[in-house]
Amino acid sequence: MTTPTLIRRVSVEALDIPLHEPFGIAGGAQERAANLLVTVELADETLGFGEAAPLPAFNGETQDGSRAAALSLREAVVGSDARAWRAVARALREASGGGAGAARCAIETAILDALTKRAGMPLWAFFGGSGTALTTDITITTGSPERAEEAARRASAMGFRALKVKVGGRLAASDPARIEAIHAAAPGASLILDGNGGLTAGEALALVAHARRLGADVALLEQPVPRDDWDGMKEVTRRAGVDVAADESAASAEDVLRVAAERAATVVNIKLMKGGIAEALDIAAVARAAGLGLMIGGMVESVLAMTASACLAAGLGGFSFVDLDTPMFLAENPFDGGFVQRGPALSLEGIRAGHGVTPERRSPGAG
Repeated sequence: MTTPTLIRRVSVEALDIPLHEPFGIAGGAQERAANLLVTVELADETLGFGEAAPLPAFNGETQDGSRAAALSLREAVVGSDARAWRAVARALREASGGGAGAARCAIETAILDALTKRAGMPLWAFFGGSGTALTTDITITTGSPERAEEAARRASAMGFRALKVKVGGRLAASDPARIEAIHAAAPGASLILDGNGGLTAGEALALVAHARRLGADVALLEQPVPRDDWDGMKEVTRRAGVDVAADESAASAEDVLRVAAERAATVVNIKLMKGGIAEALDIAAVARAAGLGLMIGGMVESVLAMTASACLAAGLGGFSFVDLDTPMFLAENPFDGGFVQRGPALSLEGIRAGHGVTPERRSPGAG
């Protein structure tokens, strides 16, 4: 008799979603969400869904590369028991040489969605059940001071009290003016300044000092310098006078051990797309043991991947910073279900099994 939880099939298809406007970070701008939808089918025909959201400007991963990785990783998945998902995740990491984070994330998400759906358990409960509610920030992407001011006014009117400001890169010279415009438009908002590795230590420290002279509340400085500039991270952490988050510098649990040992940050930004769900849980465990704060974030993701991240953060609990806003930047939503959003408030309470997200339509040409 076939075990009902055996993984029978893994399919991969393109998930292209237009954006209202380009999503700009220090490393470049994304014109659309060029993602992938991964479907896992169990032996009892239960389906689970996962999303790969590669972001070339973040770590060089692309849609084509993620598709090739996901297709090549099917051998490590088909025939496995979904109940042994940690062992499957380990096999995926070994088969990919530790790379292909977005593809691994999509497969692991789909497996856990199918497993918890079959069990009638919401994914947030599977991760620990600490809560079902989160409050997210909203991102102000790179651009002109005028556009930043308009975005800040709009976010403030929607009830957002935490604004994540993308800084650094080729437009870094306009960052002081952008921060001034944002603070003038939303003086009561707390700011997260996210460099995505596009600043030097000196530039980052000067930017924080400028914001504080304006009277702005800088709650966090995120990845100010390139991921391998450990001396720069340590200098900023030592001198900034605000919390500093490691993002690109914290892609694995091993990275977080180094962050803690060298005091290179006070917070770790956990993104499932960096290395999958199992790796994210290991990162959270190491960070907590080391006394580092927790942040949950993502790439340019739809409600599918963002809901999976929300389930992890709410289920584990203890996340001081929440950055799960990218579905708001998408011009279309090809899914039903997921978290319910009202302004900055995200609720998972209505999810009854799995992550609760299902495609509105399926492509007949899925691979």
